[in-house]
Amino acid sequence: MSESLLTLLDWRRRLNDLYAEVRRLSRGDPQTAHARWQQVRNTLFAEHPQTPLMPQARADFTALPVWPYDPAYAFRASIQTDLPPESFVVQTSAGHDMPLTRVGRVALQNDHHDLGTLDVYWIDVYGGGLFVPFRDAGSGRSSYGGGRYLLDTVKSADLGSSPGGQLVLDFNFAYHPSCYYDPQWSCPLAPPQNHLKTEVRAGERSAEQHL
Repeated sequence: MSESLLTLLDWRRRLNDLYAEVRRLSRGDPQTAHARWQQVRNTLFAEHPQTPLMPQARADFTALPVWPYDPAYAFRASIQTDLPPESFVVQTSAGHDMPLTRVGRVALQNDHHDLGTLDVYWIDVYGGGLFVPFRDAGSGRSSYGGGRYLLDTVKSADLGSSPGGQLVLDFNFAYHPSCYYDPQWSCPLAPPQNHLKTEVRAGERSAEQHL
């Protein structure tokens, strides 16, 4: 047990270091940052004791399927906070309860796309953290049916904020929760209000045969 907890600590430290590097690189070259994100995550999934891959999947693993970087799916969004706070419980993939508090909403609009809005949550457990899960029209086909994560500061998955205080929300860095790879993990699922009507072909995707 102690050894497992120490390897988990190492996994989290490496992710923290990765996202710090991604934030630095993204300021000048988002595509290079995206390539680095893929490289490190592929190494962790392939080699780290805390990989979410099931043992039978590790032998043939080469890389996580990811769409090519598309700047049209990068957004800067202010959090709309003049909404009534809402606390509720969402289900996880394992049927457990996860308490969330809505802290605001972001509009996903840029010169290329108007994807609608996503609610921004605070994970209401010890330590807390900002959390933006989502599903889109491709969920269950081109990506996991339970949704992907755009922001999860508990896991260091945070692309930061612009100088003006807007959240950096880049779908090219969206990723599958661990339960997509192994059902033993318990992952909060995207609630109904965070379902996008269009397919987001950016970020981590299903394997080619599922497209």
